Amino acid sequence: MWMADKSCTPDIQFHTKMLSAEEALTRLKAGNRGFIKGDGKTQGLVNEARRNQLVGGQEPFAIILGCSDARVPAEIVFDQGLGDLFVIRVAGNIVAPSQIGSIEFAAKEFGTPLVVVLGHSQCGAVAATIDDLTNTEDNYSRSLHSIVDRIRPAVEPLIGTPECSDPEELLMEAVRANIRASVKKLRNGSPILDELQQHGLQIVGAKYSLKRGIVEFLDE
Repeated sequence: MWMADKSCTPDIQFHTKMLSAEEALTRLKAGNRGFIKGDGKTQGLVNEARRNQLVGGQEPFAIILGCSDARVPAEIVFDQGLGDLFVIRVAGNIVAPSQIGSIEFAAKEFGTPLVVVLGHSQCGAVAATIDDLTNTEDNYSRSLHSIVDRIRPAVEPLIGTPECSDPEELLMEAVRANIRASVKKLRNGSPILDELQQHGLQIVGAKYSLKRGIVEFLDE
């Protein structure tokens, strides 16, 4: 059983059958195109034979840190089946110790070469953060504040700027800023992920459009 130990140098070894990060990214993009067109393959992969094949283990080709929003299920958005993606979902696609640990585990244990932070348009957690920054009343519980407080540093610099004077524009830019902040934390906040990045692991950000169904990859 793998255990995170920052005092130890991780044993880096991507599985020989695993895709490269570039191939994994291409596969996700192709899957999203199939999802948008409505001719996806997902249903064909959810069957008894596939379930039995995965009983003995898994080799997900991508790790997705996504938002808990019910409208953005990563497997469907990227048109992938059982065993293809290692998905971590939390409101606002924030990065906290449990998320870092989950990503460390998958990247090291399975040799998964790609991490995608998947945010989306009209994110409620980001909107709540904007509301918290622009209103004097405190409408949120301590637990919800634990999410808002992690989003706040990315969003606060946008408040009151001419570029974000329109509420819709502010929310759109805040979503992007929050995705990029989560990517930055993952790229720089873990010795294990840092070591894995030196051996081919890629960490990228992406934004899903609720209206269009398109996943836009940011700053590749």
